[in-house]
Amino acid sequence: MAELVVTMAIGPLVSMLKDKASSYLLDQCKVMEGMEEQHKILKRKLPAILDVITDVEEQAMAQREGAKAWLQELRTVAYGANEVFDEFKYEALRREAKKNGHYKKLGFDVVKLFPTHNRVAFRYKMGRKLCLILQAVEVLIAEMQVFGFKCQPQPPVPKEWRHTDYVSIDPQEIASRSRHEDKKNIIGILVGEASNADLTVVPVVAMGGLGKTTLAQLIYNDPEIQKHFQLLLWVCVSDTFDVNSLAMSIVEASPNKNVDLDKPPLDRLQKLVSGQRYLLVLDDVWDNKELHKWERLKVCLHGGMGSAVLTTTRDKRVAEIMGAERAAYNLNALEDHFIKEIIVDSAFSSENGKPPKLLNMVGEIVKRCSGSPLAATALDSVLRTKTSVEEWKAISSRSSICTYETGILPILKLSYNDLPAHMNQCFAFCAIFPKDYKINVEKLIQLWIANGFIPEHKEDSPETFGKHIFDELVSRSFFLDLEESKDSSGYYSRTCKIHDLMHDIAMSVMEKECVVATMEPSKIEWLPDTARHLFLSCEEAEGILNDALEKKAPAIQTLICDSPIQSSLQHLSKYNTLHALKLCLRIESFPLKPKYLHHLRYLDLSWSDIEALPEDISILYNLQVLDLSNCRCLERLPRQMKYMTSLCHLYTHGCWKLKSMPPGLENLTKLQSLTVFVAGVPGPDCADVGELHGLNIGGQLELCQVENVEKAEEKVANLGNKKDLSELTVSWTEVGDSKVLDKFEPHGGLQVLKIYSYGGECMGMLQNMVEIHLFRCERLRFLFRCSTILTFPRLKVLMLEHLLDFERWWEIDERQEEQTIFPVLEKLFISNCGKLVALPEAPLLQGPLVEKEASIRPH
Repeated sequence: MAELVVTMAIGPLVSMLKDKASSYLLDQCKVMEGMEEQHKILKRKLPAILDVITDVEEQAMAQREGAKAWLQELRTVAYGANEVFDEFKYEALRREAKKNGHYKKLGFDVVKLFPTHNRVAFRYKMGRKLCLILQAVEVLIAEMQVFGFKCQPQPPVPKEWRHTDYVSIDPQEIASRSRHEDKKNIIGILVGEASNADLTVVPVVAMGGLGKTTLAQLIYNDPEIQKHFQLLLWVCVSDTFDVNSLAMSIVEASPNKNVDLDKPPLDRLQKLVSGQRYLLVLDDVWDNKELHKWERLKVCLHGGMGSAVLTTTRDKRVAEIMGAERAAYNLNALEDHFIKEIIVDSAFSSENGKPPKLLNMVGEIVKRCSGSPLAATALDSVLRTKTSVEEWKAISSRSSICTYETGILPILKLSYNDLPAHMNQCFAFCAIFPKDYKINVEKLIQLWIANGFIPEHKEDSPETFGKHIFDELVSRSFFLDLEESKDSSGYYSRTCKIHDLMHDIAMSVMEKECVVATMEPSKIEWLPDTARHLFLSCEEAEGILNDALEKKAPAIQTLICDSPIQSSLQHLSKYNTLHALKLCLRIESFPLKPKYLHHLRYLDLSWSDIEALPEDISILYNLQVLDLSNCRCLERLPRQMKYMTSLCHLYTHGCWKLKSMPPGLENLTKLQSLTVFVAGVPGPDCADVGELHGLNIGGQLELCQVENVEKAEEKVANLGNKKDLSELTVSWTEVGDSKVLDKFEPHGGLQVLKIYSYGGECMGMLQNMVEIHLFRCERLRFLFRCSTILTFPRLKVLMLEHLLDFERWWEIDERQEEQTIFPVLEKLFISNCGKLVALPEAPLLQGPLVEKEASIRPH
């Protein structure tokens, strides 16, 4: 039976086109006037193509070249047609904005912004484009009939999401049992070289998916290793063994990464390890077959006596070069009973139990996995959706689920092809990220939405649907290493990674569409005409872009530039197909012209040096995400931002110089995220916080400069009642007379409250809080208004800092009875509260404070 190859995920692209062609906005704004007949024909033809997509992809998987070529042509036509309908949508939004007075308020010559938007000229230009698309579709349908593609309607996108009630084995837990002897042996080698003056190198070799990285993590975190070595460093190497870049990564992994910033990376590395017994883990090295590269790095790795490098690799030649004096440690396949444990505990849901007929087939499935835990885990995601003996037989009879010869796991392709089509596309897009890249989950979902990968659902928002897709992919082991972290501005984010072999699957689907450049690319065709998504992380990225676009114009939809842009960009009109753009600007002005960015949905300028955005950026009527976080020089936002009515997420945290918000934010009815609202001095060019009243803001929100808010008590109370808001920060510039929070009673969904420089004597009803942080509230005397002792049933963290007048927990210093008011408190921090003489009743405080993690620092 022929092996499954990955599909090209074209169905969702055509479905996206069908949805755009049927948009009510096109009819409402009459942007297709004079093109009605072609529009009707196209809307009829697209479902016919969708009906045969499944059959064509099955034929393509059977290596039929005609079907493959037809799909490739369909992909090209669908991309082009999507761009045409994006132009129609933008014209509809432009006309709406013009009707609402945007042009008059822009205050400059709008002809320069919209030179082609005369209605007659627009109709002529778009009529020609639509006719060409229709002709291409007619040819595809004619060929469809010649090839005899059969009608197999696509399965509908599921509207109800199954609950993943299976119990998943913890990789670390099963590895600690299955790899106990391997771990013991390698630790013995590393610790046993304590008196060796030469660098010890231990290469661990195994095919992909056997758990090399997991074993290295167990060794790295072992108490004996932690105690033995003075310095521990971990670096993922993956794609390219570049000596200077790797030296920099090693230094960046150390606690002293901010030392000697002016020196070359190799000099910094040599100084870092000098005189220290260190362990360096170089994980996943597979591009180091040149001895001179390793020798050049190794010269700078001479540390204290007993220092060691533990490296993991799939390539025996790499292991021979790096560990020249020591035989590689070969990691064997996992024993069958561990593979069986993974499959049995994960493939069966608790709801359906473990049918005996299927249990009897597990042994055959185990043999197919060839001892690979990754193969077993990936197989679980397929088996979990199969409930009949016939379906299990189809899987168990497949040959080469895992092969040692190639080190590739065809089962991963099977796992990918088993996904619904829209999930195929969402996961394949992740090929845009380099291997081992920490992917921001929230940003990933927004990039999916910006590129149109999330199908429309009446019941759910695109963000909610995107979260369902991500969670489903996690449950199927497509993503791993989920972590939550907090940046310097206190904003939480969640990140994930993709296993190298899963990344290979994504690349095999998107190799013609995703380009990743982490070093200066060679001049030979590094950016093909088929490229749609581009990731750049190399020096002088702007020069590389300028050179690449000089002679060609690929229709780039996503451009993520992880390196600072130090100078201007050229060939600006060639960026006109962008849907998503990330730039870190080291120049004060925005380097692109908004008039070329009509299709832009996602704009990330975080950590840039810009002082302001151009006023004409408000013509980006499609923009959904604007990330300006940590733009520390940013002083103002565009005054006409209220016309950007598609905006859903606006990130402004870390913009310390921002003085106010632009007026009319109440018009941004789709806004879901606004991280910081700066209340400016009331005036015509300044938004009032009351404009947020009708908006469904969720997540984290910080309200600054509350002293400028008129009727602040009422407006702050409204923020506290937003049901989707989980964290609220309220701050004054300085302590003054204020009673804004006297009667503050936030909604039960609000979990975290942070207050800075409040000038009142007490707080409102905060009984539902999980965390309370009070800073510099110098006039606060007590937390409770009456003598009745109240309980905080959910409070886990309480931080009180610089409350100079804080005397007691309740207004009247009488206690009728002993009562625990903080029953679940986990962390208590009190600093500079000199008048406070007693602590409340709480389990945390029963015993020595040092042992209970409570910190109390008197004034």
